[in-house]
Amino acid sequence: MITITDAAQAHFARLLESQEQGTQIRVFVINPGSAGAECGVSYCPPDAVEASDTELKFERMSAWVDQISAPYLKEAEIDFVTDQLGSQLTLKAPNAKGIRIDDNAPLTERVAWLLQSQINPQLASHGGRVTLMAITDDSMAVLQFGGGCNGCSMVDVTLKEGIEKQLLQVFPELKGVRDLTEHQRGEHSFY
Repeated sequence: MITITDAAQAHFARLLESQEQGTQIRVFVINPGSAGAECGVSYCPPDAVEASDTELKFERMSAWVDQISAPYLKEAEIDFVTDQLGSQLTLKAPNAKGIRIDDNAPLTERVAWLLQSQINPQLASHGGRVTLMAITDDSMAVLQFGGGCNGCSMVDVTLKEGIEKQLLQVFPELKGVRDLTEHQRGEHSFY
């Protein structure tokens, strides 16, 4: 599930020496499976371990993972990097924003995953999001915008020049995209 490099294990072991006996680390994801997902590491004293937690044993320490975070930490890696500028702990979790869909999954699942993992994080900077509503029999992806995208004056450009181009490049079986949103300008609109 999680790889913790030797350098990171040594770093954690040094930190844990000054903690209560039996304290280990906890690796978690806040808002897993969403564009706002964030990964973290904290101390985990013995009385903070839940019955549903999973213990990952490493050579120098253990890491506890809660049941909700576990699937989103698949293929995660924690490293401790030292360079000319100093040292830093890095945590890479490629599935935190959404569990990667298999290439053989149905087209609707693959398109929805791409929207969630790649398009929505970009739209989130403007308070927006897009959702796949359906794929029609004529291979059109029907999308609905929300948040700051609803009523934004740039939504047509975002749809055709951004989202459609990216979807058609990744999924050549699609013929195009269609916007289902009834755009209403208001305070929520980005532009």
